[in-house]
Amino acid sequence: MVGARQTFYITIKQVLAASHGSEDGGHIDPAVDFRGNPVDKSRTGGWIAAGLILGTELSERICVMGISMNLVTYLVGDLHISSAKSATIVTNFMGTLNLLGLLGGFLADAKLGRYLTVAIFASITALGVSLLAAATTIPSMIPPACDDFRKQYHQCVEASGSQLALLYAALYTTALGGGGIKSNVSGFGSDQFDQTDPKEEKAMIFFFNRFYFFISIGSLFAVIVLVYIQDNVGRGWGYGISAGTMVIAVAVLLCGTPWYRLKKPRGSPLTIIWRVAYLAWKKRSHPYPSHPSLLNGYDSATVPHTEKFKCLDKAAIMDDPTSISVLKNDPWIVSTVMEVEEVKMVIKLIPIWSTCILFWTVYSQMTTFTIEQATFMNRKVGSLVIPSGSYSTFLFITILLFTSLNERLFVPLARKLTHNAQGLTSLQRIGIGLLLSIVAMVAAAIIEKERREIAIQQNTKISAFWLVPQYFLVGAGEAFVYVGQLEFFIREAPARMKSMSTGLFLSTISMGFFISSLLVSLVDKATKKIWLRSNLNKGKLNNFYWMLAVLGVLNFFIFLVFARGHQYKIQQYIKPQNSDEKEIKTGNDSVLEMVKEDGMI
Repeated sequence: MVGARQTFYITIKQVLAASHGSEDGGHIDPAVDFRGNPVDKSRTGGWIAAGLILGTELSERICVMGISMNLVTYLVGDLHISSAKSATIVTNFMGTLNLLGLLGGFLADAKLGRYLTVAIFASITALGVSLLAAATTIPSMIPPACDDFRKQYHQCVEASGSQLALLYAALYTTALGGGGIKSNVSGFGSDQFDQTDPKEEKAMIFFFNRFYFFISIGSLFAVIVLVYIQDNVGRGWGYGISAGTMVIAVAVLLCGTPWYRLKKPRGSPLTIIWRVAYLAWKKRSHPYPSHPSLLNGYDSATVPHTEKFKCLDKAAIMDDPTSISVLKNDPWIVSTVMEVEEVKMVIKLIPIWSTCILFWTVYSQMTTFTIEQATFMNRKVGSLVIPSGSYSTFLFITILLFTSLNERLFVPLARKLTHNAQGLTSLQRIGIGLLLSIVAMVAAAIIEKERREIAIQQNTKISAFWLVPQYFLVGAGEAFVYVGQLEFFIREAPARMKSMSTGLFLSTISMGFFISSLLVSLVDKATKKIWLRSNLNKGKLNNFYWMLAVLGVLNFFIFLVFARGHQYKIQQYIKPQNSDEKEIKTGNDSVLEMVKEDGMI
């Protein structure tokens, strides 16, 4: 029993090190200053450097949310593009932005490092938003104005391809810059704290709290202040302010160069995945060795060999065993068992990854059709007319509220009920979020049906505050899904592929927006433009919401199957030998508690 416990503790130490940012075998890369010298901790890093970096994330959120949460009203109202096509433009923009996070992460890991990547892509974002300000201001880029009578009979002149060219260039330049920032700024900020120093490690945990706080503040500023300026002062002014904040953020980031701690790029995990897949395919005709110990690097692997996805083992087969001493270190000749097992771990995440996508498809409706609904509802509060995009405030307030309730109410309650220190597992969080997204679409469908009937039969607009339930449910769902996904991918991904976990998370958001674009296009064609019309009073948007609810139910049952079949990377259980010992269940928190109690750390 002592030997088993000792082995268990060694494994736990490795996992804890991995979850706190270690790379190979618990080794943490040494930081250097901008001259390439070892850092002086008294002069670099810490909260001064991290605070300057947070300014870049704040500006990125202001720019992206200032665009995504109100762009659809500009496309429909000023450029006279149909609701379905406008929704597709917005969701394609957001999908591309999150997908390009993979490119930003790859460049940072493989070549540039996080500092240069953030600085370059922040400059690109400033350029993109500046182009957007120009595209929405130059008169020749906007079609002739259209009155309500011509809108009713679809006689408005839609923006031409040449008029949309600058708009598309601006949007996708912004998407490129935003993706590069999104995938690297949190990691760059955490690099400013030494994880081997207990005080700095605590400060780093607080940094992530501040990071989420800055994301929320930036989003709220965008939907409350910028959206109002865009609708009541001018689009050019709104986007111009966004561009100005990003220019200031880039200047502040560059001025802080002497204070940063920098980590040198070590190569992208995408390269490892591609290399293992390539070698496995190249050697597909090779016979399997008689025992896994004959595979390259079997003895030195820090994770056990598994039989799942056995075809990938062929990447670790030597072509010529007699030349092993010469060729075994060439990664393009033969992979190691460690690399093959890491790729297997990533593949095991794909089923859960696939079932998370539909949540973000539902979320994307909050940036498109829900905002369109608000334009057909009564938005007056006294003499003030609230902009359609500003109702997204309820989404972000709900996210903040439930994020706080999760840690202060739901998780402690779950700990008491399950006697598990982790409370809610990552998959349980995701499941709750998926259920809330289904209920959100049911509520949205019912409210839209009621809104449309009252508008047609009574010629009356109901209050836009009736949209709050769907914002509330989706926001609550995001609070569960966002944390659950991030925790799942970080814990379950290989230790050396931490950046891959962020990329997987961003790619689910990206695919959610792209699936939304695909569904809108298919529904628009299948219903011959009956469901999704620019004039929602003549359409049947509620049917589209019902369709998403049905898809959500099917997706949830598939998720349950995958979740029940998934084995967590840490599934250790030690049966207590006496009353002084505690049961250890899945989850780093409970494991950490036991290790501390026994004085191991």
